[in-house]
Amino acid sequence: MPIQFPRIVAAVLTGALLVSAGVAQAQQKPAPRPAAPAPAPTAPAQPGAPAQQQAPQGPIKADLVPVQPEWTKVCGADQQSKKEICYTTRDFGAQADQPLLALAVYDPKGDDSKIIRLLLPPGLLLKPGFRFAVGAGALDAGEFEICFPNGCFAQAKVKTALIDQMKKADKMTIVVKNQVNNEVTFLLPLTGFGKSYDGPPVDPKVLEEQQKKLQEELQKKADEERKKLESQQKPAAPAGK
Repeated sequence: MPIQFPRIVAAVLTGALLVSAGVAQAQQKPAPRPAAPAPAPTAPAQPGAPAQQQAPQGPIKADLVPVQPEWTKVCGADQQSKKEICYTTRDFGAQADQPLLALAVYDPKGDDSKIIRLLLPPGLLLKPGFRFAVGAGALDAGEFEICFPNGCFAQAKVKTALIDQMKKADKMTIVVKNQVNNEVTFLLPLTGFGKSYDGPPVDPKVLEEQQKKLQEELQKKADEERKKLESQQKPAAPAGK
């Protein structure tokens, strides 16, 4: 059974993101849909200063909230090793209806090595990689795997002990650098992670319905925003004589 990475739609902080990815194992790469690359954030222009001389914005810190009501656990057979591999995932955003990034923890059964995988928005520096910390723990390092115009995959290999820390912690910190070399810190709540990680996987049919419902809700919101924008752009009707 192929492992599906969740579909997310984002337009927060670093630009637009629309990715739909299929993952049969932790190393597989998705086939994304095109989207606009992220603009570099800049500070407000000083009076009389040319636009190109604007000072870049300082460090960004964002407390994210979950997009789905619960974490989702999916299990399937690895196509190469034929062993079972599960992942527990959730999307996060600055608002509940604005997904920005996705976190997935891969659990190859019988292996002490686990994989933390992120789907991050575009507009980030790749060479520094990313850093992450669980609770009040020290920062660890991870690397970007591959990027597309609409998003980047990054991952870090960890041990079971760190996953045990995630089950007890209240948050996870993700630190990256944007394209103007400023730090962007995301704080992700971990509430409910341990229960889902140790619990049974979701039924594939239920997962499909969840993804369908999410897509419909996002499409509805996009249509409402489009209609609102169109109504604002319509010229006013001429006054009657």
